[in-house]
Amino acid sequence: MSPCAPPLPPEPTKNKSGRTVTCVKFQKEMSGLDAAPWPGELGQRIFDNVSLEAWKLWEERMKMILNEYRLLPFQKEAQELVAKHMEEFFFGESAALPPGYVPQQEK
Repeated sequence: MSPCAPPLPPEPTKNKSGRTVTCVKFQKEMSGLDAAPWPGELGQRIFDNVSLEAWKLWEERMKMILNEYRLLPFQKEAQELVAKHMEEFFFGESAALPPGYVPQQEK
């Protein structure tokens, strides 16, 4: 790396706090979130049970949901719909990913 090159961004699967959780999505111990990402009880459940990597998967899904339904994130209806989908994504019947799942690598 050149001495003038910008520093590399931190790994997306590492948090600042060093905190780990047993991730409900990946079914293994992984880096957790540094703070609750959503208000209320759902945010606390996510903070306690969702890894940083799983949250990144959710962020991509959330963008798709907002675009698909043409929602604005600050609208109450949008927040309610997003919360419903979020709950299902992390804690619904098919929340856990299949064993050996490898996320698509960005190009």
